[in-house]
Amino acid sequence: MATDSVALPVVYGGSTRPPRGDYSRGGQVALDYTCPQNYAAYTEADHNTYRRLYERQCKLLPGLACDEFIAALPSLGAIDRIPRFDDINERLTKATGWRLVAVPGLIPEVPFFTLLANRQFPVTDWIRKPEEFDYIVEPDIFHDLFGHVPLLFDPVFADHMQAYGAGGLKAHGLGACEQLARLYWYTIEFGLMQQADGLRAYGAGILSSSGELVHAIKSAEPQRIALDVLRCMRTRYNIDAYQQTYFVIDSFQQLFDLTAPDFTPLYARLNMLP
Repeated sequence: MATDSVALPVVYGGSTRPPRGDYSRGGQVALDYTCPQNYAAYTEADHNTYRRLYERQCKLLPGLACDEFIAALPSLGAIDRIPRFDDINERLTKATGWRLVAVPGLIPEVPFFTLLANRQFPVTDWIRKPEEFDYIVEPDIFHDLFGHVPLLFDPVFADHMQAYGAGGLKAHGLGACEQLARLYWYTIEFGLMQQADGLRAYGAGILSSSGELVHAIKSAEPQRIALDVLRCMRTRYNIDAYQQTYFVIDSFQQLFDLTAPDFTPLYARLNMLP
């Protein structure tokens, strides 16, 4: 069922820019904010932008991206054109039971959490303009596909994402979505992992950014802290600049274990802390 009137998403990170997605599309956006991937609308310039972004990021990955990401990246398929979500779904569903669904941009909390809890990952289907090649503040199809989707082929990370969605629905009922959004930001979007051979990125916001990928691993400016869920949920963030703080895990199993307990007592504690 489609609707012409939809609510805009909440953005917790500091920013002055409103969401830019087309949330009506003539009634094509469903009540859960999913919509058809309008593949015919992509121009040759769009496909070229995707290819150039993909090639640039691939050259940066060795020594900076985690092993699991590098191993799973070929599962996206050909790099010369924007992929069709249905083609990726044939491989992804077989691997971990997940599937991709198209959305017009950032979406509100409850639809987002519900999709994740049902092992459906929302992918923005528009791509940045050429003048935004080096930096875009709001996720586009390259960020979502290249940054997020490869790790959905990893069974442990895939289970963590589903658990996050279920936890998000619970957080919404407790009025704790902002705290949980910070956890998402500092792990799924901007998380680092300590491998045996050095520090590596697994967060999609890092992996899809040429500048932040180098900054997060190589720069002496940011602080890097072992993941502490309470501290993470107390740490604000800005979506328009490189991060000042990164949280580090040892493995996806550790991430799953650290976030498995019931957060209800944690939310109550957070309400009493600055």
